[in-house]
Amino acid sequence: MKRLLSKVLTLLCLLVIAGIYYYIALPAINIHSVGFWLFFIVLFSILLLVYSQRYRTKKAQGKKLKQDPIFKIGNLLIGILLLVFIIGGVLSSPIINAKKYQQLLTVETREFTDDIKQVSFDKIPLLDKDSASIIGNRKMGSMVDYASQFEVSDYYTQINYQDSPVRVSPLRYASPIKWLTNQSDGIPAYMKIDMATQTAECVKLENGSIKYSPFEYLNRNLYRHLRFKYPTYIFDNISFELDENGTPYWTCSVKKFNIGLFGGETVGRLVICNAITGETIDYAVEDVPQWVDHVYAADTLLNLYDYYGTLKHGFLNSVLGQKDCLKTTEGYNYIALDDDVWLYTGITSVTSDESNVGFVLMNQRTKETRYYAVTGAKEVSAMSSAEGQVQHLGYTATFPLLLNIGNEPTYFLALKDGAGLVKKYAMVNVQKYQVVAIGDTVSECQKQYISLMKENGIHNEIDTEHLKKTTGVIQTMAQAVIDGNSHYYIVLKGSDEIFDIAVSDNIKIVRYQEGDTITFEYTEGENQIHTVVLIDGEVIKIDSNSNDDFDDSLIEENPSNG
Repeated sequence: MKRLLSKVLTLLCLLVIAGIYYYIALPAINIHSVGFWLFFIVLFSILLLVYSQRYRTKKAQGKKLKQDPIFKIGNLLIGILLLVFIIGGVLSSPIINAKKYQQLLTVETREFTDDIKQVSFDKIPLLDKDSASIIGNRKMGSMVDYASQFEVSDYYTQINYQDSPVRVSPLRYASPIKWLTNQSDGIPAYMKIDMATQTAECVKLENGSIKYSPFEYLNRNLYRHLRFKYPTYIFDNISFELDENGTPYWTCSVKKFNIGLFGGETVGRLVICNAITGETIDYAVEDVPQWVDHVYAADTLLNLYDYYGTLKHGFLNSVLGQKDCLKTTEGYNYIALDDDVWLYTGITSVTSDESNVGFVLMNQRTKETRYYAVTGAKEVSAMSSAEGQVQHLGYTATFPLLLNIGNEPTYFLALKDGAGLVKKYAMVNVQKYQVVAIGDTVSECQKQYISLMKENGIHNEIDTEHLKKTTGVIQTMAQAVIDGNSHYYIVLKGSDEIFDIAVSDNIKIVRYQEGDTITFEYTEGENQIHTVVLIDGEVIKIDSNSNDDFDDSLIEENPSNG
C-alpha cells in the first residue's frame, strides 16, 4: 500500500510540475511546434530520471532488483522522439526542398512610375520607430495622471489610421507593484504618433480599458489568453492596431508550415483579440478585414523573398555558383499604398556590396509582392551620402523611404541629432547618389533637390495629370523679391490660401490684376502657400537657375478640385 501511495504521490508531483511548466512556457499542442517536441522530451526525461533515482536508492539499500523494463521503454521512447525531431528538421530544410521554398512567394514585376505616384508629404511618414518612441515618451512625461503609474510600451506599430500614417502603442504598467495596484482597472490609454505631422496624442479610452495585453501576469496575459482558447495554434507576429473607430485590438498571426514538420513557414490564419473585452475572432488569412495592416511579420516576408531570390537554381547554386542569386538588403521601411502598409526593401546581388538591382514592395496584409527593376545605390550608401553632407553636425540618417519625385526614384531620409530628434531632411537620387539635397523643412529639401536634378541633367518633368486645380477672383495681389527673383503672391476671394508665381518663370502673370478671374493648377506647399505650375492651362517654364521651382513631390494622386 505504501509503495502504491508513494508512486501516486510521485506521479501527482510530476503532473503538477508539468502543469506549471505548461502555464509558464505555453507550448502549442501541435506537431509543427518545436516547443511541443521539447516539452515531451524534457517531460519523459524527468520521469525517467526520477524513476532511476528511486531504483538506485533501493539498490544502495542492498535490495536485489531485476532490470526494470521501464528503463528500456523510457530510453527507447526518448530516442524515438529525438530521432523524429532531428529527421523532421532535416526533411523540412531548404537543402532538400529548395524548389518548394522558392515557390512560397509569387513576385510580380511592375513599373515604378505606374505604382509609386507623386503624393503629398502629409501622407509620408517622416519619423522612424526610434524617433516616434522619443516623442511618445516626452508626451507621456507631460501626462500627470498617468506618468507615475504607467509608461509607453515599445510596440509602436505603424498603421494606416483614417488615411494617415501613424504609430500606435499601448501604455504598460510601470512596475509589478504598479500592476498590482492598477490591474483591476486595466490600462486606460494608448499613445498615437502622427508620422507626418510628428505630433503625439495620448488617447484615453472611453468605453473601458485595456484588460488583455502582454503586460498582464496571470490569466489576462495575452499569450496565456490566446493559448487557452487556441491550444493548437502556433502564434507568430502579434501587433497592436486600431480599427477605424479607434478601438484597440491585438492582431495575432498563426503560423502555417507548408514543407515537412518545421519548414515553409507562412501565415494561415489571423486571430483578432479585442484588447478591452478579450473577445477573439478567428479568420482565414484571405478573409482578414481591410482595416488590419499587419498579418505577415517583416522578418517572415524578408525570409520568403530571400528564398525566392537565392534558390532559383537549387540549394547548391545558392551556396557555390550563386548564379542569378538575389537577396534583400540590410534594412527595410514602410510605405502606405492602397490603404495598406507595404514593406519596402532593396534587392541586391548576393555577390554585390555596392548597388541595388531593384526593390520590392510587400503587402503586410496579403503577402502580395511587387518587384521594380530600378538600379542604383544601396540604402546604406544613400545614408552615408546624406550623413556626409552634415558630418560637421554629427547627424545620423534613418533608413530611407523610396519616393517618386518628379518621376525619379528618390530616397527620402530624416537626419537625427545625438538625442534622436529629427533636425533636417535629405533627398538622394537612387541612380546618382551623389545628388543630395538637405533642408530644414521637407519643402525646402524638395526644392533644392529639384534644382540639383536639373543642374545634373537628370530627366524631370511636370506631372500635370495629378495637379490640383482652382478657379477664382483675385482678391489680393502682392509682389516681392525673393533671392533676386520677382514673385507674385495671390489670394483668391473666399480663400485663405496663398499662390506663389515666379515672374521669371511666367511673365504672363503681369497681365492680371485684382478683380480678374484666374485659373491655377498647382502643387500644395506648407502653411497654405502653394506653388503654381499652370495658369489658364499654360505650363509655366521651369528655370534651372531658379530656387523656387515647383513643389512636384507634393502632387496628390486625386485632385480635390477640377
